[in-house]
Amino acid sequence: MIYKIRIILDTQEDIFRDIEIEHHVTLEDFHNTITQAFGFLGNEMASFYTCDELWNQDEEIPLFDTSDNGSNVRLMNEISMENILTEQTPKLIYVYDFLSMWTFFVELADVVEKEDGRTYPNVLFSFGELPEAPPEKKFESEPSFDFDESLENYDDMDFDENWN
Repeated sequence: MIYKIRIILDTQEDIFRDIEIEHHVTLEDFHNTITQAFGFLGNEMASFYTCDELWNQDEEIPLFDTSDNGSNVRLMNEISMENILTEQTPKLIYVYDFLSMWTFFVELADVVEKEDGRTYPNVLFSFGELPEAPPEKKFESEPSFDFDESLENYDDMDFDENWN
């Protein structure tokens, strides 16, 4: 089976790639396909995130395990596309280069039969040029604590000041 997927850069302008890829390849293979389709070198850290229909981020699936204690995190090279991207769960979030935070919305558009003579992965359609710098992120909520205020009264704080 072949997955037809649209990958959209999180920006005001329309910048996306439509890709065909085999359903059995790993998320690491898909990561490499995305970096090539958008013109990245592919030498930065990246992660996929499962999400719901409203793009609310859930489980992280990183390229490498960067935890100190060897956690039970699932890695891109361990998960095939068919096990994470389905018609019931057709969306993922992809973040490339955690210093720049290039963020993409990934959505399964269709599942079709493999065509003889066609090589996969295949970029079906490319729209828009990648900007020189990633789009700025605007966070919806402001911090609830004013760090410029001095802490004069510890009684209202939710901790024991004599903890040691």
